[in-house]
Amino acid sequence: MRIGLQVPSFTFPGGSEQIGPTFGRIAREADAAGLHSLWVMDHFFQIQVVGPTDEPMLESYSALAYAAALTKRITLGTMVTGVTYRHPGLLIKTVTTLDVLSGGRAWLGIGAAWNEEESRGLGVAFPPVAERFERLEETLRIAHQMWKGDESAFNGEHYHLERPLNSPPAVRRPHPPILVGGGGEKKTLRFVARYADACNLFDGDELPHKLDVLREHCERESRDYADIEKTSLTFLPGAPSVDQSVDTIGRLAERGIDQVIFSQGAGQDLAGILGEALAQTGKIVPAGR
Repeated sequence: MRIGLQVPSFTFPGGSEQIGPTFGRIAREADAAGLHSLWVMDHFFQIQVVGPTDEPMLESYSALAYAAALTKRITLGTMVTGVTYRHPGLLIKTVTTLDVLSGGRAWLGIGAAWNEEESRGLGVAFPPVAERFERLEETLRIAHQMWKGDESAFNGEHYHLERPLNSPPAVRRPHPPILVGGGGEKKTLRFVARYADACNLFDGDELPHKLDVLREHCERESRDYADIEKTSLTFLPGAPSVDQSVDTIGRLAERGIDQVIFSQGAGQDLAGILGEALAQTGKIVPAGR
């Protein structure tokens, strides 16, 4: 079982001057604890389920680059990049740079985008949902092409790349793992089966059904369901304990989840707790493995 940590809030005591030191400490502690992954949201405004819109929010890839310099083993990714936020050629270049500088520890976490408020606020185009999914699929195709080293022109409906050169290449082979976030049954999970190495689903009553839908898409795409890493984002209320963490990990493992990613709530400090939970649950094998 793999365990990850998401840091969705940078509202730390001490104001802006303490954001860097506090986030750096969390990254180092997560690394030292043996956690598999560290994630930040790819948002420019805070999202309302976490806190007020004007709470501090770091640009995600700058934050991950900072964490990469302070850590040695933990993998690093966004949960998840909205496809409309960055041109795909530049996005793949950015993730490749993170992968090179971290020694092969980057993820590409990506989704169709949903936060219209921050897009309008910062002047980022926010097309209708159908177009956002079209752009997501083209971006996934571009990612595979660039990470293969194929410099031939890409001409899609929305993106045109005359020469998608990507030098230096990524360190991770065959490429940084691609995680598609979301549980949409018609498109998102089909894209997981066709293009991705991992999915991310919320911990909830619909989780078993979503995994069944993914399995069906894998059958249609002639993809081995076992090759896709199933991750789930979950939350621990109040003042979490090691026992709570262990119970959550065991429950999700029984449902077929390969990596449990805990989202750190306001006032929580989860890295050490999750490290202890990992020591107790490292031998848990997800169902179906």
